[in-house]
Amino acid sequence: MKNFKLYQYIEAEPEELFRALTNPFTIELWTDAPAKMDDKEGTEFELWDGDICGKNIKVVENIKLIQEWYFENIDEPSIVTIKLHVHKKGTNIEVNHTNIPDDAYENINEGWREYYVGALKRFFEEELY
Repeated sequence: MKNFKLYQYIEAEPEELFRALTNPFTIELWTDAPAKMDDKEGTEFELWDGDICGKNIKVVENIKLIQEWYFENIDEPSIVTIKLHVHKKGTNIEVNHTNIPDDAYENINEGWREYYVGALKRFFEEELY
């Protein structure tokens, strides 16, 4: 099992980023794919048309989102913690993903950088220009 960490600055307020992470309509705008999500603890979600599935474990509005991501045949849960830190003109997003199966790590690493956090950054910052 492997762990992944990422820190990224995004020119958006924490409230905007939180909405983009938890509102299915906003998620569909930056992923261009169907999403099932909300901001309630204990609810299950699906992103990218079911490519990512899991459950919201802890939700602190505009500050933190803790999720369990489902992988087959793992003994311990794969936990994603997303924290939003206020910055002068935006937000620093911190992603910690633990217990990633070894055979899924490269895809998860690329997915976080390019399609998840990368897509959020492009969504908020490319529309500014």
